[in-house]
Amino acid sequence: MPLLDVQHLNVEYRTQGGVARAVRDVSFAINPGEVYGLVGESGCGKSTTALAVMRYLPPNAHLVGQMMYRDLDLVTAAPRELTALRGNRIAMVYQDPQASLNPVLTISEQLTEVVIAHTNDSRAAARQRAIEMLERVHMPEPAYQMRRYPHQLSGGMQQRVVIAMALILRPELVVMDEPTTGLDVTIEAGVIDLVNELRHEFNMAVLFISHNLGVIAQICDHVGVMYAGEIVEQASVRDLFRDPQHPYTVNLLNCVPQRGARYTSGRLTTISGRVPSLTHLPPGCAFAPRCHFADATCKTLPPELLPTREGHLARCFHWDQSQQDHAKITETDDMASVVAEDVPLLQVDDLHVYYQQSRGLRRSTVLKVVDGVSFKVGQGRTLGMVGESGCGKSTIAGAIAGLKPVTRGRVDFAKRDFTVPIERRDIGALRQLQMVFQNPDSSLNPRHTVEQILTRPLRCFNVVPRDQERQRIIELLHMVNLDEDYLKRKPRQLSGGEKQRVAIARAFAGNPLLVVCDEPISSLDVSVQAAVINLLQTLQKEHKVSLLFIAHDLNMVRYLSDDIVVLYLGKICEIGAADKVFAPPYHPYTEALVSAIPDVTVGAQSSPIRLQGSVPSPANPPTGCRFHTRCPRKIGRICEVETPPGNVAEGKIIYCHIPLEELRELQQPPAPPASVAT
Repeated sequence: MPLLDVQHLNVEYRTQGGVARAVRDVSFAINPGEVYGLVGESGCGKSTTALAVMRYLPPNAHLVGQMMYRDLDLVTAAPRELTALRGNRIAMVYQDPQASLNPVLTISEQLTEVVIAHTNDSRAAARQRAIEMLERVHMPEPAYQMRRYPHQLSGGMQQRVVIAMALILRPELVVMDEPTTGLDVTIEAGVIDLVNELRHEFNMAVLFISHNLGVIAQICDHVGVMYAGEIVEQASVRDLFRDPQHPYTVNLLNCVPQRGARYTSGRLTTISGRVPSLTHLPPGCAFAPRCHFADATCKTLPPELLPTREGHLARCFHWDQSQQDHAKITETDDMASVVAEDVPLLQVDDLHVYYQQSRGLRRSTVLKVVDGVSFKVGQGRTLGMVGESGCGKSTIAGAIAGLKPVTRGRVDFAKRDFTVPIERRDIGALRQLQMVFQNPDSSLNPRHTVEQILTRPLRCFNVVPRDQERQRIIELLHMVNLDEDYLKRKPRQLSGGEKQRVAIARAFAGNPLLVVCDEPISSLDVSVQAAVINLLQTLQKEHKVSLLFIAHDLNMVRYLSDDIVVLYLGKICEIGAADKVFAPPYHPYTEALVSAIPDVTVGAQSSPIRLQGSVPSPANPPTGCRFHTRCPRKIGRICEVETPPGNVAEGKIIYCHIPLEELRELQQPPAPPASVAT
């Protein structure tokens, strides 16, 4: 018997622009101990479905259908019944931890409040329970973090608190709405392990929403693909990823770079157009305007969700034709990067960034966030930077941009000293180096129109005369695949991908030499990610711009980058050409990162490496090799007391005490067992 059985669910929002049909005739069931995944682009109804299950819909929503949780219909349940269930038997993990954590309460107060509200535990017992749960989600120094406020934690740490809050009472059903979006691959892999462990241990059911198809492939039992409020395909995770039968599903899978793929093999596939407005849905199949199989029937008659084979449903008239497109599709434009000049555009030598952190009256500690980092970026090349939260990636980006003070070291950019802070740089220097931030909501002025946002850099850097500004702005919009209709729109009227395109257009407005991209695709759908990556490639090729690309999606970093730096706790573990860094012999940390990459191939990760513990605090970094406290290949005391040398391999440098020959042997797959004669 299903723990949650949703039948013919419909959710409508009454808005000034009309009735938005956010969820239309959605049905699915989740058994105890099962993970059901929902995938699809932004605006497809995934989060509305999750909020409907929790009955957290706003007053302008109208809910119709049936949602049976055991013997209780959640659609008609009384507020008192819902209050008893929420947080206790049914819990939710939201995408944005800042929106779900109270900024004026400590982590301890927020976690213990959940326990005390639903149990008879004392405050001391509730606090101990909270510390144990934080340990299970790999929070560093959990007892210390309990005393802190949300704003004092990194994004990844905030998300771990939210996950701990949802799981602390061991609920029967957990609704997870993009729970791993802001997490590193190692933490993401840990969350996947944790969810799998708890669902088997406590027979817990999970409704898992994500745009990361690799995560869906590794954690879910069954998957529903949503488009424009409808489930267009539903199957077991193995059948869906091996044999997708709806054109939309095929397109989503083709947007993801294959493991190990590089930009030189072709451009990523994208889905033309966008999700239709839920207040003005097209007649017939909602996906027809974006589907190359669509015919007159598709544009007039709505298809039904019908079985294509046992256990597999698809809402399409031409599902049998779409299977031929499952092979990876790429555009074969020559995207090879510009050859680097002898003199690098950006040269970073022995960079140190330290902070003083107060820990009480007359007490302070030194945070060694970046501790002796050196690298260079050539003209027209892309340097990818990877590592877990707290390793110093964003701090390095901020130091290069002049937003973070440099303690020691030197940054040279275009034959200028960029060690100085941003207020001491001239206009020409500011124009030549621009940034694209992770969250466009925080970097775009909500009161300004797109036209005003793009006008500002043109005037600040005196790019064109006033009478040519509008034409230049239109050119910038066309450059990021937007049109004049966006000029008068404000950020709140744009989708996440459209906001990020505007942010990219702003960064390129002054014709920069280097663009620093700090997690620019982490919160975007896979189709939008592919479009943004293709856009960056095109702009780089046309304008010969260099990129410093920071991301936790290692597949995307490998696809886009010419060179890669692997950072751990302010130090470089490995640096070199992309093809070489992601090929054995790995540094043990790189090996763990690569093994943690979620693959869209179901069951592809046969022996992933799970690192124990978390990144130590930069206030007290380990001596010797900084990775030795978590290294599964630690060889002895030498790792604890001596800084590892830089072993030069072909095309890269590995900072490790283990000889390269031994690392190479460790990466070899085990030989198959010899047959025994009988």
